[in-house]
Amino acid sequence: MLLLIWSLPALAVVGLIASGRASAATAAAAGTLLAILVAALSAPAALSARDVGGALARGAWIGWTIVPYIFGGLLFWQAAGRGAGGGDSDGWRRGEPAAAADPRARRRLLFTACFIVGPFAESVTGFGVGMVGTLTLVRTLGVAPLDLAAFSLLSQTFIPWGAMASGTIVGASFARIPPTTLALISGLFVAALLAVWLPLFWRLAERAGVGAAPRQRVGEAAWMLVAMSLLMAATWLVGPETALLAGFGPLIVARFVVERRPDRAALAAAARHVLPHLLLIGWLLSTRLVGPLSEWLKNTLRMAPWADAPAWSPLFHAGTWLLVAGCLTLRVRRPADSAVAAWRDAWRAGKPAILTVVLFSMMAETLSASGIAAALASRLFEAFGIGTVLATPWLAGAFGVLTNSGTPGNSLLMSAQVALATQAGLAVPVVAALQHVSGTCLSLFSPVRTSMACAMAGLPGRERHAYVAMLPFAIAGVLVLSIAAVAIVMLARS
Repeated sequence: MLLLIWSLPALAVVGLIASGRASAATAAAAGTLLAILVAALSAPAALSARDVGGALARGAWIGWTIVPYIFGGLLFWQAAGRGAGGGDSDGWRRGEPAAAADPRARRRLLFTACFIVGPFAESVTGFGVGMVGTLTLVRTLGVAPLDLAAFSLLSQTFIPWGAMASGTIVGASFARIPPTTLALISGLFVAALLAVWLPLFWRLAERAGVGAAPRQRVGEAAWMLVAMSLLMAATWLVGPETALLAGFGPLIVARFVVERRPDRAALAAAARHVLPHLLLIGWLLSTRLVGPLSEWLKNTLRMAPWADAPAWSPLFHAGTWLLVAGCLTLRVRRPADSAVAAWRDAWRAGKPAILTVVLFSMMAETLSASGIAAALASRLFEAFGIGTVLATPWLAGAFGVLTNSGTPGNSLLMSAQVALATQAGLAVPVVAALQHVSGTCLSLFSPVRTSMACAMAGLPGRERHAYVAMLPFAIAGVLVLSIAAVAIVMLARS
């Protein structure tokens, strides 16, 4: 009975979103209120009003550190994507088709945006910003807004390498194994996920009116194989932090040259169109890879009100530079009154996602500070022993969905997973990678990312419809990881 009571906040969130009668922000507010009530009445450890207030404040702070990514990404998209070169943005909002183009070229653009450009951008910044790059490209195809939101979420398929692999580095520290080892084994699970997600992408693209012949699908599978091979090789050679940048950067150039065969004029036009994106990514790379610059930006104006919560360094934060890039691009490309409208539209579109991420962070911190999250995990490990490995995709995935990250699940579950794997004779790095990938990759379906995708696609408050579109991907992902868990247990017992 106690387990059911502790699960009520999460169950309420799932029920409200599934009902279609509440937005993700409303569901998050209800879940947060329930978390406070459950923590006050039945927490494993006594929790005072001050403790609850501290957890809520800490959660709000964690949520705040993500807000600049959302608003900055939306503003940059308004300036460099939707507003580039003028054009009828209202027509795009209605989902009117783009100008007639070669169907094969349209499909190449869609695949590149979802599985190469989006992940490349995500690897620099993380927190769903890769969706901006995907949306900027896919919107030119004139697909319906709901399909646009779904395609943008596919930019998140390489999350273990997102944000310079920060989540993987943290997960490796919990598992006490080298980050490169965790990333390489995680890559095997990610490859298995892509093997089932790619056919689902084909079906989604067909429904969206961007279909492909069997030969082109075979070509996409081959490009995906090359991409994974380059990513794994780069992870081995340079480590997970810059592996996706090192692997996918040359891949983007090679795909453009091989498939488009551009002349000089086409190259110049393409360069002008993507110049704001290139400058932004180049600067963000510099802030991460140039040691002295990186350290100065990190330490200047740094704020860390909680020792165990993320610090905020405004000059190092990618969201800050998304805002700066958006403002500069608006200055160059848009008149003053249009720039003001862009700010207004960005806030209107981003407000639901901002409320969602802050409220979910407050809910997660309340459950963590009260000991409920840890107690739930502990009870499951005590009850099922080695069989708990079979529940890893579900348990870690649930944490990933609710918290929009694999890190909270890793912090609560990884130590227990490692202890269990050691006692049961399981391969510790493999179990750790299963835990890590289950949390990170399934966070693709979190309400926060879904709200961001819907906001940028012009569908605020329509998260339920996006969940329906992405449900096959979620089911397939859980099944693949569950099969992997069964294989790990069977191999240990054989």
